[in-house]
Amino acid sequence: MNPNVKIIFGLFGGLAIFIFGMNMMSESLQKAAGERMKKILSLLTKNPILGVLAGALTTAVLQSSSATTVMAIGFVSAGLMTLPQAISIIFGANIGTTITAQIIAFKISNYIYLFIFVGFLISFVVKNQKWKYVGQTLFAFGLLFLGIETMGGVMKPLAKSAFFTDMIGKVGNIPVLGVLTGTLMTLVVQSSSATIAVLQNFASQAGADGVSSVIGLAGAIPILLGDNIGTTITALLASIGQNKDAKRTAVAHSLFNISGCLLFIWFVPLYAKFIQYISPKGDEVAVISRQIANAHTCFNIAMTLIWIPLIFVMVKIVMKIIPDSENEADAKSEDVLYLDKKYLNQPAAALHVTAKEIIRCSSIVEDLLKAIVEADKKNKDDGKSDFQVFEKVIYNSALIRKISQKINDFMSQLFSLGTLTEVQANQAAGLLYVMSDIERIGLFSGEISRNVLEQQSKSHKTHYSKDALKDLKSSAEFIYSMFSKIMKPLTDGTSIDEKELKTVRENVVDLELKMRKKHIDRVCKGKCSAKLTSNYNQILHNIDRMSNSCVNLAETLKSNPIEKNLLEEIYLPETKN
Repeated sequence: MNPNVKIIFGLFGGLAIFIFGMNMMSESLQKAAGERMKKILSLLTKNPILGVLAGALTTAVLQSSSATTVMAIGFVSAGLMTLPQAISIIFGANIGTTITAQIIAFKISNYIYLFIFVGFLISFVVKNQKWKYVGQTLFAFGLLFLGIETMGGVMKPLAKSAFFTDMIGKVGNIPVLGVLTGTLMTLVVQSSSATIAVLQNFASQAGADGVSSVIGLAGAIPILLGDNIGTTITALLASIGQNKDAKRTAVAHSLFNISGCLLFIWFVPLYAKFIQYISPKGDEVAVISRQIANAHTCFNIAMTLIWIPLIFVMVKIVMKIIPDSENEADAKSEDVLYLDKKYLNQPAAALHVTAKEIIRCSSIVEDLLKAIVEADKKNKDDGKSDFQVFEKVIYNSALIRKISQKINDFMSQLFSLGTLTEVQANQAAGLLYVMSDIERIGLFSGEISRNVLEQQSKSHKTHYSKDALKDLKSSAEFIYSMFSKIMKPLTDGTSIDEKELKTVRENVVDLELKMRKKHIDRVCKGKCSAKLTSNYNQILHNIDRMSNSCVNLAETLKSNPIEKNLLEEIYLPETKN
């Protein structure tokens, strides 16, 4: 095989192994520690410094600044965090991503196959799912370094090529070319960690004198700065199609790295001397990988220290770049407000928007129950007839059904992706249980309203008496009271009083029996037509089914703390403001 072709195949093959290993390690770590990472990210609600620490720790664990940045963009879009909070996370993510370069700087080539073997053994033999993820992480970690070793092996002949060393010399002497080279490399590979790994390996090759690095630290730093700019493209791509705060978060990520490049590019020689001073001493070829890692870390720490007190300035800049439209249409509609396919690759955000949509449905159901109860009051206060009230209830009942179907479709897609952890899968199932009962209560309300409208229309010769309608509204008031008590914990954090619910449930059963008896008495006295008995019994049956759904809903939220905590944890911080 032609030596040049062999070098190209080896370089791209090693790069493929490296990227595959890094992605596999990131995915395995997210599955093993995803819930913990979500809790860590929740710390950022306190102040920007904690946000930086949360972003740095999350990225260091997940080994992917892009994953953390995309996660932050999704959380902003879903309403889980504000724009300043997301920006602080991104600052931290830029620090956390430098851990990869630091790990690469350690020479652990003698242990590569040990990591691969042990990781494979754990993932193949152990049955516990979390330990399987740990095994896959170790296996991927070994692959990552195998890719680095492969790239390092094929790069050695390049260091001896006069044409190549001359070209690299020009890049090293002109910092702007180095920045453009690094940016282009990362744009193509879509991973700054991968391009920095390539840079570390290449810089570790000896030049013509056999002692000095083929590029040197001063030549590597501009390429490093370009790598940092190139990695922001992933965040910008992730923000396409999302709301304005998500786009602003991505722009803030770009501004952070671009501003750092514009600042450091003027001091490359001085910065190189500083890094050499704080790094281990020795032959340049032996220590330059560590120097590049330190340059990467120091750059991101320095820029974070500069920008932390200026987060408000960053917010103003990105608000200026992506302003709010004065004539922007209201995003709300009568269909789903929060569900969007762009959240499907971010389980935490997907569960959050689903919870928000369910809470919205519960508010609609509560309003339509209240409308039935206050129909007479509305008639007196604002001139609306009972017919208009019941027509609105029927309309909203159909809306609840439509939203429920879209929630089910959304959750089905989420399950089919296979990205949910066991805890998240249980939470998702709990949300569907809750939505199921809320939908039933809404549908039964619509059926009752439709029944009343049909019987009270002018075309019917027989109508429900005023006493019958009064009993109907009394029963609706009980259901409204039950439902309000059940949904209250989801909006103010109070607990469900089981004894009170049990008492109300018994009262509803007693009320239904009394209503049946009263209807028969009215029929016997000629106040109601016997022809209405079947339809009226259908109303009573729907009331009984609504009360059962209320009790089921209460038991679901009380007996399964995971689902209840999910709704409280994600939704309450927003509703309390």
